[in-house]
Amino acid sequence: MAMNRIQFQAGLSLPAFLAQFGTDEQCADALEVSRWPQGFCCPGCGNANYYLLKAGKHKNFQCKYCRLQTSLIAGTLFQSTHLALSIWFLAIYLISQAKTGLSALDLKRQLGVSYPTVWLIQQKLMQAMIERDAQYTLRGVVQADDA
Repeated sequence: MAMNRIQFQAGLSLPAFLAQFGTDEQCADALEVSRWPQGFCCPGCGNANYYLLKAGKHKNFQCKYCRLQTSLIAGTLFQSTHLALSIWFLAIYLISQAKTGLSALDLKRQLGVSYPTVWLIQQKLMQAMIERDAQYTLRGVVQADDA
């Protein structure tokens, strides 16, 4: 019987996760690289030149060409959040590591936030996963485990 390579992936330990994403600044840097791998690109005109504005908790970029202002979290599932990015990233980590699912109550305890907040986090993350999965069509031989 062949070993399931997916099931035995190394993954990321909690200490390694916290070392990489333990602060809001680390999470903001990771989000910026994820959104703009080649550097900021204006969503309005595509120009790469910008002014960096500091208004509020998150970076704001203003295009030097068209003057459009864009927040780091605008257009993401973090848009309009008052919650620290490090809490969001930890929620994503915890949910993604729980093979059998993670209840809102358990996630509330682990994150130290209110139940309505954690419920909203779960709803937004599930919607993002649904939208991402809708882009793919399975083809060929598809294997599924007992979950």
